[in-house]
Amino acid sequence: MKLSGGVEWALHCCVVLTAAGDPVPAARLAALHDVSPSYLAKQMQALSRAGLVHSIQGKTGGYVLTRKPEEVSLLDVVQAVDGASPAFVCTEIRQRGPLGTPPEQCTKRCPIARAMGAADAAWRASLAAVTIADLAASVEGDSGPEALPRIGAWLNADPDDRPH
Repeated sequence: MKLSGGVEWALHCCVVLTAAGDPVPAARLAALHDVSPSYLAKQMQALSRAGLVHSIQGKTGGYVLTRKPEEVSLLDVVQAVDGASPAFVCTEIRQRGPLGTPPEQCTKRCPIARAMGAADAAWRASLAAVTIADLAASVEGDSGPEALPRIGAWLNADPDDRPH
């Protein structure tokens, strides 16, 4: 399964939003990740449409998570950015060609569709089992307890006072 690059950016943004005490503008998130502000804004809009983040307007506005980090799964983010369509769609190839199986004999899904459906379900269950809070805890374990607070401080600092 290939996911869009937007999923990675959206997940990173959700994780760093856990460390921000105040709303974070998309431009500041883009600067933190060194990505195009317009590209990142599209991912944030997708998260907003899915109800995972909320955009607060105004001079001190920006994005905040709408739920606790332990209530947002990786599957939630993937589906917000890339949609909920299955990775595999059966087109009933077995019914085609000179030896095609008649539709009335196709009373259950073929073995390929069953295997691919099971794989898709396992992949989704795996993503649903991991939360943004889990990722944030992993960042802390991998990069130290100061990593996310340092990012949060940078995100919430006055733009004129932030080191570049």
